[in-house]
Amino acid sequence: MRKDIEIPIAKDVHVALAHDWDEEFLSRDWNAYLINNRNSAIEMVLIVSKGYDGETKTSTMRHAIGVIEARSFAKIELVQEEVLQLENEFFVTFYAEGKLFERKYIFRKNSIGEQELQYLPILEKEGLLGS
Repeated sequence: MRKDIEIPIAKDVHVALAHDWDEEFLSRDWNAYLINNRNSAIEMVLIVSKGYDGETKTSTMRHAIGVIEARSFAKIELVQEEVLQLENEFFVTFYAEGKLFERKYIFRKNSIGEQELQYLPILEKEGLLGS
């Protein structure tokens, strides 16, 4: 029966980390964003994030975002500098086209820095996409 359940892989939906300037605190902070690069909206978006490296683990964070319109984005969370030293995982599920989609995005430990940043058009910021 389980073999009959199809959960397609999410395409054109990405998790990105961007190094943003915070006007309130006058500092640069890393923020995680969910980018919907599809031609249609995605609904009932759920994101579970965590960081880990052996025995070291962060809290598991859960986020619910109602709808993300086509070719737009939503901020997920602030990512503290210390957490970038760990593997960072974002597990994303959402509904589109009457189906449930899911995908896991990973940012490898110590792989996030200014030198890896690239321009992300929908965000209109410099950032890094998860694999």
